[in-house]
Amino acid sequence: MAEYKLEITTGDVQYAGTSDYIYVTLVGTEGQSERTLMDNYGFDFQTGASGSYTVKTSFSLGKLLLVKVEKNQYLCLPEDEWYFSKMVVTTPEGDVILYPCYRWIGRGEMVELRGGRAMKAFEDDHPLLIDHRKKEMMLKKSLFQWKSMGEGLPHINSFNDVSEIPAEMRFSDSRIADFNYSRKKIGIELKIKGLLGSTAYWETIEDMKKIFWFKKTTMSEYVADHWMEDDFFGYQFLNGVNPGVIKRCSELPINFPVTEEMVKPFLEVGSSLQKEIEKGNMFLYDQKKMDGIPPAAYNGEPLHVTAGLCLLNVNPENKLMPIAIQLNQQPSEKNPIFLPSDPETDWLLAKMFIKNADCMDHESVHHFMRTHFLAEVFAVAALCSFPVIHPMYKLLLPHFRHTLHINIRARLSVLGPDGALNNSSLGLDGVKELMRRDLSEMTYSSLCLPENIAARGLESIPNFYYRDDGLKLWNIIQSFVKAVVEHYYPSDCEVHRDTELQDWISEIFTHGFLGNKASGFPAAFHTVEEVVKFTTMVIFTPTVQHAAVNSGQYDYNSWAPNSTLRLRKPPPTTKGQSSMTTVLETLPNVGDTVLLAGMLWLLSDRYSNYIPLGTYPEERFDEPEPKQMIKEFQAALSCLSEAITTRNSHLELPYTYLDPAEIENSVSI
Repeated sequence: MAEYKLEITTGDVQYAGTSDYIYVTLVGTEGQSERTLMDNYGFDFQTGASGSYTVKTSFSLGKLLLVKVEKNQYLCLPEDEWYFSKMVVTTPEGDVILYPCYRWIGRGEMVELRGGRAMKAFEDDHPLLIDHRKKEMMLKKSLFQWKSMGEGLPHINSFNDVSEIPAEMRFSDSRIADFNYSRKKIGIELKIKGLLGSTAYWETIEDMKKIFWFKKTTMSEYVADHWMEDDFFGYQFLNGVNPGVIKRCSELPINFPVTEEMVKPFLEVGSSLQKEIEKGNMFLYDQKKMDGIPPAAYNGEPLHVTAGLCLLNVNPENKLMPIAIQLNQQPSEKNPIFLPSDPETDWLLAKMFIKNADCMDHESVHHFMRTHFLAEVFAVAALCSFPVIHPMYKLLLPHFRHTLHINIRARLSVLGPDGALNNSSLGLDGVKELMRRDLSEMTYSSLCLPENIAARGLESIPNFYYRDDGLKLWNIIQSFVKAVVEHYYPSDCEVHRDTELQDWISEIFTHGFLGNKASGFPAAFHTVEEVVKFTTMVIFTPTVQHAAVNSGQYDYNSWAPNSTLRLRKPPPTTKGQSSMTTVLETLPNVGDTVLLAGMLWLLSDRYSNYIPLGTYPEERFDEPEPKQMIKEFQAALSCLSEAITTRNSHLELPYTYLDPAEIENSVSI
């Protein structure tokens, strides 16, 4: 008689337990056990509980291959799904094998689990395992499919509603409750104040400080007090919510005719425009990819989109200062170059139109397309290419936890007919054209932070905390990925032989980057080094990069004068004709302002089931080596978190968005 000891764990999530019967069958190379009821004295399979059970066989089953778990009705009780986390089996020979599940199981359903070491397809040598892998992939490819979001845009998952995606990939009930509570609280406050849906215009700038009673952050209050200041305007290009747009200016664009006479008063005494360029102190913001996109209409009249240029200079105090702004690409008498010495409201309006264009670019391109939608591409490709036993599936899945759910919701709430981006100066059609243009020009190197920073010439610009923290995080993630990948792929030959790995990168190249060879994105993997670099980027994008462009949205953009998606009046075409009344008339009306502020509150909040970067509550690796690698990864992140906290304690404006403790492990909001 042989005895197999089983420890079965029920998930610690709401309503995870079950009253139904649970049966287990063990399948080995020498045969299989009888279908055995898992039944102890008292209540089994309660939420968060583990239970120990025994399966007896008349002979050893040999090497265990599969575990079959069935859920059947108990008496006449109503249906209750069971969230089955994992099973650990101890064999008569003393082997201890992990069988991860981490999914909901319905009544009458049977799941077959593989355990033990993560395995690549060419390593399976038993007909039963080969057949199991084949059937699993057929099922996954039928479930996870692609559809178009629009010509020239990344493809998306084929689900039309969150109810269609597997339950374990949806938000928990508690997170949904948190989100709905916040949304209801926001709506009630805005209705009580008479702000929601108001078509009135703001009478004073100070009135905008009264939108919310309690939703204030140290940073949002700082923004409201300092938004007019030039040094704060420049600071945001480094450490605000869109830190990926400026580049070092080695020569002025021919369509931006800034002269020495114009900017000399704003440069260091004794210096010149050419000297500052040669010293590497000049930087350029150029929104040329927005040029020519037709604006949206508002009350039957077209709005205004400015594809502007802004020249910035690092001054002797190491502050990045705007010194010249042109609001459209082609210079003309109706498109003057604005300077800090111009009338105060002229200069202020010029900065506001630059920030309006930057806000639309940030939300549509750098936030939604370059983090949310790319994360979805990486996720769907993984889900339809890798079986759960594959090492890359185990490595990547935690970083795609809720991506499908949040993206399906975002396409309705942000990109839908009533969404924030449809109410921008570009409108939904314009936003999609902007994303389309960006994707057509996107390069692999632009998503790899070390190369991105070098290409933009920002290696030495001072006070660039996004760069400093981001590069450290890139190196920590890369070190972790390198260790895991090299453990499972000891040679380039292993990479070549892994057809599932090749399927994954092919899916991404085809559906994410639309087969654009000029982009530099790989269509296949040839070396271990290529896998390490690409996987580092794939994990960095929905974690670190998403935190950089998402977490500070309420801080910086809820104050409409600093940054808004819509401006109502046209940009100034002559100098000396504006006033603070012009500024107020240019800002969106009360209802539009509070809608955007409310959305940014929701996007920047933290909800239940928050999982910080490097935290893996689901135990998927069974081998000691990757478990140790995860511990070392977490230790490095903790050390960096302490260093960032210490650094921030000495800063007037702490940069917290890339503190590992503040970075979620996947795109989840």
